[in-house]
Amino acid sequence: MPSTTIRVTPDTHETLRALAQEENLSIQSVVDKAVSEYHRRQILAQGNAAYAALRADPAAWAEELEERQAWEATLADGLDGQ
Repeated sequence: MPSTTIRVTPDTHETLRALAQEENLSIQSVVDKAVSEYHRRQILAQGNAAYAALRADPAAWAEELEERQAWEATLADGLDGQ
């Protein structure tokens, strides 16, 4: 697998080394997991901010509620949930 070098502080390197040892993983795996988790948190934070902005705009929020109501009509389509 191709790799690249990144610079971290000695304290960060020691933390990575300790985590890797504790989890019986490579430092690379710990970094991969940490970056993936950070990315997921960023996506969720952006989604939460967008939702908060939507709720703060009365006209946009009313439109959202209308759309939800329209979609709820599909629940009464007579089809079994398969």
